[in-house]
Amino acid sequence: MSVVLLGVNHHTAPVALRERLSLSGCALRTALEELRATEVVTEAVLLSTCNRLELYATLNPKAPQDCLIAALSALYLLPEDELRPHLYIKTDEAVTQHLLRVACGLESMILGEDQILGQVGLAFQEAQTAGAVGPTLSRLFAQATQAGKRARTETEISRYTTSVSHAGAQLVLQTKPERVLVVGVGEMAVLAAQALRATNSVELAVINRTLVHAEDLAKKLNARALSWCQLEEAISWADAVICATGAPHTVIYHSEVAAAVRTREGRSLTLVDIAVPRDIEETVGALELVAYHDIDGLQQVIDANFELRRAAIPAVEEIIAQETSRFTEWLQTRDVTPVIKDLRDWAQGLAQSEVEKALTRLPHADEATQRAIEILAHSLVNRLMHEPTLRLRSNAIEGNGVNYADTVRDVFGLEAARCPFVEKK
Repeated sequence: MSVVLLGVNHHTAPVALRERLSLSGCALRTALEELRATEVVTEAVLLSTCNRLELYATLNPKAPQDCLIAALSALYLLPEDELRPHLYIKTDEAVTQHLLRVACGLESMILGEDQILGQVGLAFQEAQTAGAVGPTLSRLFAQATQAGKRARTETEISRYTTSVSHAGAQLVLQTKPERVLVVGVGEMAVLAAQALRATNSVELAVINRTLVHAEDLAKKLNARALSWCQLEEAISWADAVICATGAPHTVIYHSEVAAAVRTREGRSLTLVDIAVPRDIEETVGALELVAYHDIDGLQQVIDANFELRRAAIPAVEEIIAQETSRFTEWLQTRDVTPVIKDLRDWAQGLAQSEVEKALTRLPHADEATQRAIEILAHSLVNRLMHEPTLRLRSNAIEGNGVNYADTVRDVFGLEAARCPFVEKK
């Protein structure tokens, strides 16, 4: 069965487009259910992160590839001609290689970052919950998880690494602030706050729409907790602001920043937005003395350990090649799996029939003798089926699985003496 990937990421699309494609939680599961309802796909997983939106799917045999693009376009209410220039499209083995590269951190903005492996696993779990996956994508994502774990335990790719949150904190620290405001209390905000606190050189404040959550984080970081109604005052107080909420919309507007700037008495302000969708209205960058950076601006951060991780890429690529080969072989042999099952069922049925005939000729056989005869028959079936099973799988891997399976089916049901399952040498 063919596997297809449609995607956009930080290499092909600006954050303005990526935030329009962002999905999580119930919205993600609903999207998967809608895709399945189109009958274009038979299985689907949506991987939605701050840097990518990727749809992995197996197609209905009658559905052309363009139908999948149309379905994705309709899902986001986005014109196809606006989406297509930013899309990358991969099929079959190229899909496997790409997903494994993603899981290993080779396609991340921060080379080798750890968070993506968990995001790959979460994407699969969401698809499972939505009833959108079957055997093919289940195996593919299991292989990706295996590759990601191997890359991080067998190579140096994730050592000396950073994260998007840490890179955002580095960008803030480059401005040498004395006071920093952290907006949000989710995982990315916490990681950014921890990176800032590790310097012990800044005064921290945390603000969130739910004050008690801000207080919990502030207590752990020896920081101030502020209520959302203090936002303008907090922006006025801070030298830098880092935003990482999970809100699906803007939470800090141009008007609020402009009002805060008027009270700052000429002090410069740095705003770093690492959320997707973005938290801060991008027009704030036009304000005097305001420097605004969204997640795409993190490319400017100098990563001192990049070369150490880049040296591990060849070892990671070898792991990817191994795991890709395993999945490809599994996918190819699926074509002959039903034939192998039918063949084994036929042989077992024939053996059972012969066992029953033998036992009728041995009416006084004790239980141990009967059991020995049954074990002998079972062992013979396994021995006789071993070679034909290997040949079926070998032909499948070589691309001749369907033809060879048809040959087996043509002779299926003939007596064993005439059944040419094993080719003569």
